[in-house]
Amino acid sequence: MLKVEARRSGLEISEPVVACLADLAFQFSEQLAKDLERFAHHAGRKSVNTDDVILSAHRNEHLAVSLRSFCDELKLKEPQSLKKRRRLPGKEAKAPTCAVHISDL
Repeated sequence: MLKVEARRSGLEISEPVVACLADLAFQFSEQLAKDLERFAHHAGRKSVNTDDVILSAHRNEHLAVSLRSFCDELKLKEPQSLKKRRRLPGKEAKAPTCAVHISDL
């Protein structure tokens, strides 16, 4: 992806720089996944949801606003039949509709 963007911009990026950025992106992704699991576990859930993802962006307000907006758009596009089916009693009723199951910690 980096090479494609560089070509599109008319730039050249050396292989060591590409490797370094790829490593940084991988490390960031690993840490983000761990944080999301912790947020879900702290909330007493086994699934990561959109609230966890938005919480992970709390240090970057622009990103948090963009994620909230994206989540709201997804909720608006969701068919009404799915919205009704996902309603559960209790605490889970408040959970956003987007979720990913994670294994036990």
